[in-house]
Amino acid sequence: SFQYLTVSKATVTDLLHFHPLGRWPSRSVMNLGELVSALNGFASLSLAESWDNVGLLVEPSPPHAVSTLLLTNDLTEEVMEEAVQKKADLILSYHPPIFTPLKRVTWRTWKERLVVRALEHRIGIYSPHTAYDAIPHGVNNWLTKGLGACTSVPLHPSAAPSYPGEGTHRVEFCAENTEHLETLLSKIKDIQEISSVTTLPVRVEGEEQTRVSLNCSQKALLEVVALLSKNSFLYHKTEILLLQKPLLPHTGMGRLCTLSEPVSLLAIIERIKSHLKLPHIRLAVGMGKTLESPVKKAALCAGSGSSVLKGVEADLYLTGEMSHHAVLDAVANGISVILCEHSNTERGFLSELRDTLAIHLQNKINIIVSEKDRDPLQVA
Repeated sequence: SFQYLTVSKATVTDLLHFHPLGRWPSRSVMNLGELVSALNGFASLSLAESWDNVGLLVEPSPPHAVSTLLLTNDLTEEVMEEAVQKKADLILSYHPPIFTPLKRVTWRTWKERLVVRALEHRIGIYSPHTAYDAIPHGVNNWLTKGLGACTSVPLHPSAAPSYPGEGTHRVEFCAENTEHLETLLSKIKDIQEISSVTTLPVRVEGEEQTRVSLNCSQKALLEVVALLSKNSFLYHKTEILLLQKPLLPHTGMGRLCTLSEPVSLLAIIERIKSHLKLPHIRLAVGMGKTLESPVKKAALCAGSGSSVLKGVEADLYLTGEMSHHAVLDAVANGISVILCEHSNTERGFLSELRDTLAIHLQNKINIIVSEKDRDPLQVA
């Protein structure tokens, strides 16, 4: 006898979108390019530090559909194996596994093997790193929640990356309408790193003149000023403006937190251990302070905080790691220091990121957090 199976329209659609590698999508899929664009929209890569290596680091040959995204703080070989077993199509690794340029891709070093394994199994690798440090809904903001109720501002605010579009200075001057002006403008336009040269007819003290405005770099500014000084009879007044990019609200590196109510250093320690799910932290008590000393202001930086926290006035520094001498400096200035190991101040953000990204991506793909990712250091 024969049995008939009724197939719904939705099931047929799933069949038509059967993944070429032989796995059934738990949800829909996103094209890799579409997903990378959405991730860049979630946190602009322009906010990352200039020394960082962020964005799409490993790309399988197109077309590449993504059904499962694996989140990890560090992409180790153990995490890569987990990604293979869980059939991930893209790994979002907070720390970039490729930082120092690779001269070859062989089986010799563990980072080379990550690239080989990723390409063999058609897994892309994307890293946001310090872009996630800077954004208002990023790693540092998550870390502030370990302090309790507080308000926070970035220690090093980020400037708007796209304004002004070109140039660091604007030069404006008025000149009489003569042939010499046309010659001068032609010479100015020949200078490298000059942009947005505009002219506008104006009336100055009853005379028809031309107002010239241009944007230029610091280097080009020297050439423009030298050129104008040779043609001083052409212009009456020159203005040089420094073009400063506006600061982005709640965006930047590190955070300076003001607690709603002062609490003891001991209470802060317990809050942080609870937030980071750690049995132990490392503590240096500031000169003249005790475990009962009140903490009102805390400066923090996820990961390695020496450079970001340096010189900041606060009752407490909270970070993953600091150099020995940076800790000594802080303690001598009466600032207590809590160190939790580098990635322990970052990894817990991934659970929050999973939920936030699910909303941002409209639940189009399956997002999972690595179970193998862990800080390499432990207390023995």
